[in-house]
Amino acid sequence: MDIFDVFTLLGGLALFLFGMSVMGTALEKRAGGGLKNLLGRLTSSKVGGIATGAAVTTVTQASSATTVMVVGFVNSRLMTLSQAINVIIGANVGTTVTAWILSLNGISSDNVFLRLLKPTSFTPVLAFIGIIMYMFSKKSKNKDVGTVLLGFATLMTGMSLMTNSVGGLTDIPQFTNLLVLFGNPFLGVLMGLAVTALIQSSAASIGILQALSATGQITWGTAIPIVMGQNIGTCITAVISAFGATKNGKRAALAHLLFNVTGTVIYLSVFCVIRYVFAPAFLDKAIALYGIAAAHTIFNVLTMLVVTPFTSLLENAVTKLIPDKEDSDEGEKIELDERLLSTPPLAVERCRLLTLKMAERSGKALVNAISCVFELDEEKAKIVRKYEERTDVYEDEISTYLVKLSGREISEKDSAEAAFLLKVVGDYERIGDHALNILESAEERDEKKISFGDSAKNELDVLLAAVEDIFTLTYSALLNEDFETAQGIEPLEQTIDDLKEAIRKNHIKRLQRGECNAEAGFVLSDLLTNLERVSDHCANVAGAIVDLAHNDMMFHESMRNIKEDSAAFAARYEEYTKKYVLPE
Repeated sequence: MDIFDVFTLLGGLALFLFGMSVMGTALEKRAGGGLKNLLGRLTSSKVGGIATGAAVTTVTQASSATTVMVVGFVNSRLMTLSQAINVIIGANVGTTVTAWILSLNGISSDNVFLRLLKPTSFTPVLAFIGIIMYMFSKKSKNKDVGTVLLGFATLMTGMSLMTNSVGGLTDIPQFTNLLVLFGNPFLGVLMGLAVTALIQSSAASIGILQALSATGQITWGTAIPIVMGQNIGTCITAVISAFGATKNGKRAALAHLLFNVTGTVIYLSVFCVIRYVFAPAFLDKAIALYGIAAAHTIFNVLTMLVVTPFTSLLENAVTKLIPDKEDSDEGEKIELDERLLSTPPLAVERCRLLTLKMAERSGKALVNAISCVFELDEEKAKIVRKYEERTDVYEDEISTYLVKLSGREISEKDSAEAAFLLKVVGDYERIGDHALNILESAEERDEKKISFGDSAKNELDVLLAAVEDIFTLTYSALLNEDFETAQGIEPLEQTIDDLKEAIRKNHIKRLQRGECNAEAGFVLSDLLTNLERVSDHCANVAGAIVDLAHNDMMFHESMRNIKEDSAAFAARYEEYTKKYVLPE
């Protein structure tokens, strides 16, 4: 082996790794949100989860990519930990397909049909088709397919270069001595682990091992422990992705590691017993490319069969190793994982769930503030301030995330949903602010020993009930995506406007009669203003729901313009005016 063989080996390795990276990225992009939606949703059963993990990994040709997606889904609570473990098990089996594809390089036959299966025969054709699609197609999906074909051709070219360049290694005594050293099963495992962790791809590591097997110096006894170590090394990507994740995200990454370590410990022990007690002759024979693929598949399938019945124990183990801590709501983390940005439908869904959570917080702030209007309660006041602060955090985090998402290539539907959520989180943040303002008015009343007369109290009771009603209806419409309920919000908002004006006029009359003082009037005015604005923001949310249903983000403006001419609006308005009547 001369210096030029070394250059060829390094160049082949570079092309191999580059081709695998390009192909994997293009496959993931071409699959779009479909595969990731499948991964996020079709995992309800153990068998379904394993099958889904295997299918997605087979298509993307990267178990690391699948496990990173899984960590992201668990981190964002779009997948449970038990579902994630099943998918990870399937991903380990799905990744073995790559080794079988690479083993086609070992085909040696004069048969035309068998020769056609050899990558050196069909790779040039795929490369030609790929470059045509990439250069001349205007559709992005066709360009992605072209990139996949070019990546595969580059990968196979690199594999061929590596295979052709390593033949001279048989003449180097140091190489033979190194293989003898790694004949020790434990060192073999460490070797496979280290190389795979370094390049962060078990498929690529298997490919390198297959290329080296062309020397005829890699035996079954050497290759099998290395393959086991490669399965542990591939966990490094998921472990890295878990940094900064939630506890469940970290647990998913740890489950991946424990699964592969458990399989390695079990079968390395079995291997050592077979090797040193029974000493079968085949372990000292040279292993071919297909032999490495077979060893990889058998190990992963056997590990799946042994560990799958005990996934609940694995889940309990990682839960105990990364235990829960009782966190207060103030320290609650807004779980929006950056990894989901590459999957817009799931990113939007996660934002929708957090928007509902934010709406709940603003609702709790509002209800507790309203209950303090006539009688201040310090505990309820703390709740109002706590949840108002949380709505600020939610609004900031969700809006920032949605802006990042909107900057990516997303579908028209996802874009409309993102715009809808941006509007809604702004309105709920303002409702939280108005809840705090209502509390501060109540605190001012309590501090200054101001009391409202019976007439003012009775009128406020009607308005407060109407405001609680409009908030509840709006939240229900948002939660259930209920277009009909959303349409009924505007008449109630108009009723609340009318109530506010009527109470204000009645208060002026009471002032004129000397039944109320100016200080009470200032507090009452602030209360009326904030309660009316809460109803305005509820109407904004309802309008956004109507807009989204009509796929027209300006629809609620026209709806409001014609509301007086709408029979449905008039009927509902009459219903609410009868329900919320100020006492005489």
